[in-house]
Formats: sequence, C-alpha cells, structure tokens
Amino acid sequence: MTFESIDTYDNSITNAIKSHYKDIIHNIGENQNREGLLDTPKRAAKAMQFLTQGYDMNPAEILRGAMFAESYNEMVLVKDIELYSLCEHHMLPFFGKAHVAYIPNGHIVGLSKIPRVVDVFSRRLQVQERLTDQILDCINSTLEPKGVAVVIEASHMCMMMRGVQKQNSLTTTSGFRGTFEKMETRNEFLKLIDSKLS
Repeated sequence: MTFESIDTYDNSITNAIKSHYKDIIHNIGENQNREGLLDTPKRAAKAMQFLTQGYDMNPAEILRGAMFAESYNEMVLVKDIELYSLCEHHMLPFFGKAHVAYIPNGHIVGLSKIPRVVDVFSRRLQVQERLTDQILDCINSTLEPKGVAVVIEASHMCMMMRGVQKQNSLTTTSGFRGTFEKMETRNEFLKLIDSKLS
C-alpha cells in the first residue's frame, strides 16, 4: 500500500517551507543560485508535505468506513506492510515492515484499511516505539477486537548514515493487547510472521 501523489499543495505552506530550505542550502555553503539547485527548495517543500501528510488524515475514520458485522473470530493477519517514516530526532528516513493482526469481536475491517492506518501514522515525524503504539491503539479502540498485535522491523538512516554508522542494524518493536497478551496467541502470531506460506 502506497500513498497516492498529492496533486495540489497549499501555496502559502509551500512558500514558507521553501524559504527555509533556501536558507539551509545557503547556510551549508552551497550556491542556492546554481542551476541544479534553483528549484530544489520548492521540490523539497513539496516532498516534506507529502512525507508528513498523515497529520491531515484520521485513521479511525478510515477503519470505521470499512467495518462489517461478521461472526469470524480467528486471527486476521496482514504482514509485510511496507512503511516509510521520518525520524523526529534528525528528520532522516526510517523504513521497514509492519505486521498487524487482530482477532475480531463481531466486526471485521476491509483488509486494505490496515495498511492505510500504518501509512497515516508513518507519514508523520515519528519514533518507531510511538508508531507501534499508535497503530495498536487505533485498531484496538476503533474495532474493539478481542486482541491486537503489532510488530515493526525497521532500518534507521540516522544510525546508518551518521552517528554509529551501523549498516546492518534492524530495530524491532512490538505491542500486544487483549488475547495477544496470552503467550499461546502471541506465539501463534509470531510464528505466522516468520512463516512463508505457499
């Protein structure tokens, strides 16, 4: 699931962000009037708006718009959901995969809505720990299922490009609510994440 490109931008916001990027280019010692950089502030301003568009979206409404009464009461798992976010500490990308499961309690949700929820929270300035909790809490409070589980595995450019500069490190965070707090259900979820069903 990927976000569609934004076709229109608020000109006042674009111009405000653009002026800051122009100053950044100048202050790092580059020639802001060089041909290759002339349109960079505007492009960067639009890119930042795209990468943070999750602030303008309501993930609970996304879920409520596709909830259906259903008696199914076994685990529903959507795994390997690609995610891209910006670390709020350095505003560098982190990216990876989210695995989300829930056990219905009278309602199911359209499967595409779970990746949408992941995208909404990812498209904000984030830390991986909060991102995990926000996805978990949104699904839990909106669907009111018997249980919810979220695992995120991500690589952080702030660790790879700067700082400790560790290229192969992977950060894993997890959260569990309801029946997933029981070891048996949690282990089933973790086993399904690792499995390669054909």
